[in-house]
Amino acid sequence: MLSSRPVGGDDGRATRERLAAIGEIAAEIAHELRNALQIVSSSAYVARQEAERGEAARAQPHLIKVEKYARIAHDIVDDLLLLARAEAPAREPALVVDAIAAARVDLPAGTVEWDDHVEPRDLRVAAHPGLLGRLLHVLYENAIQASPGRLRVRTTARAEAATWVIEVEDDGPGIPAELAPRLFEPLVTARAGGTGLGLALARRIALAHEGSIVLADRGPEPCGARFLIELPRTR
Repeated sequence: MLSSRPVGGDDGRATRERLAAIGEIAAEIAHELRNALQIVSSSAYVARQEAERGEAARAQPHLIKVEKYARIAHDIVDDLLLLARAEAPAREPALVVDAIAAARVDLPAGTVEWDDHVEPRDLRVAAHPGLLGRLLHVLYENAIQASPGRLRVRTTARAEAATWVIEVEDDGPGIPAELAPRLFEPLVTARAGGTGLGLALARRIALAHEGSIVLADRGPEPCGARFLIELPRTR
């Protein structure tokens, strides 16, 4: 029998926060999956057209794309539902340059000048590789979508005494001052049509790794955004 007693107190607050978190992640899953499934659908259509014309060889690249994006969709569900279950992600020595490369798959690279400084080049951090790539993807995608023209994005990664530090900065229009204090809250966005969920997800990923992400001071720079990610070297 269901209780009619209103939910309250610490237990009720924790339940509400957990439901809100699941809602945020579900919305982000829907956004990510829609992009992957649109590519699956269009590639399958073109492959079928080529096959019906007897052009099996020309259909093959489109079938490869279907397989690739079906796998991406599967990985999206696995990675994001891991966060929804509030489980600590399995960490492994993840190569930072691989996470950076994965984060840029399908981004419009022709409009971006990528400037990477990873020291040493084979730097590895203790992280879930898929989630680390997704965190970086959020930052890259946001920068591109906020910038009407060509963009320069600099990614720096290094090891410090107790943390691994990854910085992502761009020379785009920057973050409006009035939004900065609430930037990582769900549904907060400066972009028309934006969901305001990407940075909330990025923060959740950092916290799941016992780390942090903040909007850092750009110093004398007149525009752009700079994000600082810190992950612990010891647990």
